[in-house]
Amino acid sequence: MNSIILFLILACSFPIGYLLKYLTKEEIKPGKKYFQVVWLISLIIAIGMLFYPMENLIYKQAVIFTLLFIANVAFISWK
Repeated sequence: MNSIILFLILACSFPIGYLLKYLTKEEIKPGKKYFQVVWLISLIIAIGMLFYPMENLIYKQAVIFTLLFIANVAFISWK
């Protein structure tokens, strides 16, 4: 059940990214390089967390899905 909720929240990152891109057209142009950096860092940390040993799987999943949410929103806003 917890994984389903995490996937639904991750799926919400796509419309949120497009909404952010639509509402902030002027601000995204000068900040494009920062979106690239945020995307790259959050993606690297999310992949790194897959190999990081943690006792509680729920917290590990939450951290990974949160980083993937950030990566999706940054990628959509950047492109």
